[in-house]
Amino acid sequence: MKAENIKQFLRSFTKLPHLAGTEQNLLLAKQIQGQWKDFGLDSAELVHYDVLLSYPNEKQPNYISVIDDQGNEIFNTSLFEPPPRGYENVTDILPPYNAFSAQGEPEADLVYVNYGRTEDFFKLEREMGINCTGKIVIARYGKIFRGNKVKNAILAGAQGIILYSDPADYCAPGVDAYPDGWNLPGGGAQRGNVLNLNGAGDPLTPGYPAKEYTFRYKVNEGVGIPKIPVHPIGYHDAEVLLRAMGGRAAPDSSWKGSLNVSYNIGPGFAVNSSTRKVRMHVHTSNKITRIYNIIGILRGAVEPGEQYIILGGHRDSWVFGGIDPTTGAAVLQEVVRSFGKMKMEGWRPKRTIIFASWDAEEFGLLGSTEWAEENARVLQERAVAYINTDSSIEGNYTLRVDCTPLLYKLVYNLTKEILSPDEGYENKSLYDSWLEKDPSTDNNSYPRINKLGSGSDFEAYFQRLGIASGRVRYTKNRKADKFSNYPVYHTVYETFELVEKFYDPTFKKQLTIAQLRGKLVYELADSQVIPFDCRDYGEALKGYSNRIYKLAKKHEEQLKTYKVSFDPLFSAVVNFSKAAAEFHRRLEQVDKKDPVAVRIMNDQLMFIERAFIDPLGLPGRKFYRHVIFAPSSHNKYAGESFPGIYDAMFDIESQADQRGAWEEVKRQISIAAFTVQAAAETLEEVA
Repeated sequence: MKAENIKQFLRSFTKLPHLAGTEQNLLLAKQIQGQWKDFGLDSAELVHYDVLLSYPNEKQPNYISVIDDQGNEIFNTSLFEPPPRGYENVTDILPPYNAFSAQGEPEADLVYVNYGRTEDFFKLEREMGINCTGKIVIARYGKIFRGNKVKNAILAGAQGIILYSDPADYCAPGVDAYPDGWNLPGGGAQRGNVLNLNGAGDPLTPGYPAKEYTFRYKVNEGVGIPKIPVHPIGYHDAEVLLRAMGGRAAPDSSWKGSLNVSYNIGPGFAVNSSTRKVRMHVHTSNKITRIYNIIGILRGAVEPGEQYIILGGHRDSWVFGGIDPTTGAAVLQEVVRSFGKMKMEGWRPKRTIIFASWDAEEFGLLGSTEWAEENARVLQERAVAYINTDSSIEGNYTLRVDCTPLLYKLVYNLTKEILSPDEGYENKSLYDSWLEKDPSTDNNSYPRINKLGSGSDFEAYFQRLGIASGRVRYTKNRKADKFSNYPVYHTVYETFELVEKFYDPTFKKQLTIAQLRGKLVYELADSQVIPFDCRDYGEALKGYSNRIYKLAKKHEEQLKTYKVSFDPLFSAVVNFSKAAAEFHRRLEQVDKKDPVAVRIMNDQLMFIERAFIDPLGLPGRKFYRHVIFAPSSHNKYAGESFPGIYDAMFDIESQADQRGAWEEVKRQISIAAFTVQAAAETLEEVA
């Protein structure tokens, strides 16, 4: 694979906006489909779904205003972002908006709610006595998924929520704003959906593919759609609103960003507070729209229809998608080209490889989830692994890996085979630079690997179907860099030039990610024995069970009073570790010349992740079915271990019915213990 090819694909794919549901995104899909066929895949098909999408109203723009007692608007926020240099004449750039916001023009006093996290609202209500009912709240982006901020605002009784990017979170110190540097300009505003789907896919067809024959809920009955208006603004506009705020001072420095304002909380303004209000003007509308996935197939030679490896990532973007997702789409394109070339030269993988370019990820992971729903039965029987190929860079400091424990050893081994692209690490491996820059907090002799949360297209495959999954990309220095993600995330300033000039001028980091993603797929598709290691799962379960017990021990008296025991879970974890060790002992002795014996072991390896799936799902989140991992209830982006137990214990001391609350903890412990024990039994010798 070549860095120059990735560069050319990135340039080609980012010339024009390609938002889901638009003509330009369909044209891009056809372009990619044609290239996949030229590269030599056995097939490359467009697969469509009719899903609910959301767009601003061109005739009635969205904005925020400050109004006086006569109802006159004395300040209005910007209607659009100033386009970057060289893109002034590009049409079809939609202004910043939050997809799936409710329509409305609420008027109210403003309350500043910091990041809008659960703990921020707790502090306001419980410690400061500030009631958000009937108010409009303003929250800064960062720390958690924006949909969780909106959900928290709704639970607090707010009429509307304004989101803004504070320079403390979206500007690195000493760096210029784009185009002179990679920081967010004051007029930039982060787009993004504000759904709380909890894995449901299309809001109108939860659990089922959005095809012509599918029953649909009415548009206003959709799953996870907020009932209040939401709108994003840039920090120049936010500064005007926040400077005028009256009321209580910020409780501590963690509530202060780096705008030149005092960060008063309100409610309302300091001057003329009784007469001046904030009014939101949101006219975004939701409509059923056709989207297109591209599904490419490279058939396996030994088990063509029986085992699948999936490499998938999204194509749609809010505007140009310079980083998100196109650094991933360009890498996918180069990986497909290289596999196609090997096939043309006479090679075939043992297992079938499915390449996927998903649509409408930005609207709630819709394309990938609909395809997973349509093919759920087949995938549950045949899918070995899913590797995600969203953005390949979100920074340029070191590697970041999130995956199932089954893939730890494979990732560690493969990173030792790839040269590090990092400056100062010439002739060292990617593993070496990764280990030095980001050692694990649990065991610093290994690099850190994160739990899978959500926020990208692996969600349905891992959290709902129990298919072993992983994602790899380059990231920032998490210890030193306190800004969220990368500063111009989801803005018009995510251009090809941003990547070429500031993030990866040689395209070596993206090439490294292409090599790692490609190697993962190659090994998973072509190894005689599936390269999973269940022993690492046992170790991980030990750590997760100890951690959840440590949390519970903070309530030691209640554990005694309500007779809550974690012993069944600990016992199941020990049994799993023993079963995993015994399984791998047998695996080392298996007769590799006996295809049936190998197939039996491979089936057990393929189904181990499936064994952690509870068909009933988590309480209140039935499409999150993995008992060991789920997105955090308080931040969709973050992964939580033993989520059923964790959620049952969250904020438990404030529950009115303590006995009932601890009974639910006991129920969740029993579900976790049963699931881990059942998973252990799937590793036992097949009679």
